[in-house]
Amino acid sequence: MIQVASFFDPNTNTFSYVVTDPQTRHCAVIDPVLDFDVASGQVSTESADQLVAYIRDQALHTEWLLETHIHADHLTATHYLQSQLGGQTAIGSGFTAVPPHWVPLFDTGADTPIDGSQFDHLLADGTTIKVGEQTLQVMHTPGHTPACSSYLIGDCVFVGDTLFHPQLGTARVDFPGGSASDLYQSIQRLYQLPDDTRVYLCHDYPETRDPTCCVTIGQQKLHNVMVNAQTPFDEFKAKREARDQQLTVPELILPAIQCNMRLGSLGTPHDNGVQYVRIPINQVSKI
Repeated sequence: MIQVASFFDPNTNTFSYVVTDPQTRHCAVIDPVLDFDVASGQVSTESADQLVAYIRDQALHTEWLLETHIHADHLTATHYLQSQLGGQTAIGSGFTAVPPHWVPLFDTGADTPIDGSQFDHLLADGTTIKVGEQTLQVMHTPGHTPACSSYLIGDCVFVGDTLFHPQLGTARVDFPGGSASDLYQSIQRLYQLPDDTRVYLCHDYPETRDPTCCVTIGQQKLHNVMVNAQTPFDEFKAKREARDQQLTVPELILPAIQCNMRLGSLGTPHDNGVQYVRIPINQVSKI
């Protein structure tokens, strides 16, 4: 059985994972966090270094650094972790639908390829890769974004933002390329997995309980407040769109999207040696 270690970042309510084949000691890292203070522009690797320390302490070999999608609520540490641990970087092949919208907005075409070549691999739906001797299957689960993929390995599925804790429902669908229809179909696909499949979440936003990283498909099908096993599409669409109208723009969306398209790299330094995050003015309403 695979081993899963979870790491929670309370500043962004994000879970990162190290998934290990205990026989070979090979591992994959999923959705690591790079710390970024938007007020000061200060970047640190405190969260990522927890993963580095764990992998080194456990004498693991990092094979893969996987992104479930291009996150809008935190910066990814994949670029940093590859420099520390090696491993191949990958995301679902739906990624190529993302840069054509965002790269022109940030005017970062000089250092952000739109073809996905900044990743070592773009993974097609149904692709399998190896983590040690364990097989990981790629499941495209678009809806929140076109790039969203879930990763099925053993009895575990890492779903990114597709599903949240049953009390919270699902990801929003009002970002560019988002689709209630696509998200609904992606969730139906996940609901075909065995009920005891462990669902590892990318986020949790608890108010009266501890953060939860894992529930089961069976729990989602019974209790998810947005889409349980009996929820028809029209009902889900109405709930999701009503909820999205109440949501604000994520605090880190502008630095996160532009950096995450580069795997968390802050971009090419200017002639003065300083790296800059670009903030387009009066453009958020067009997102």
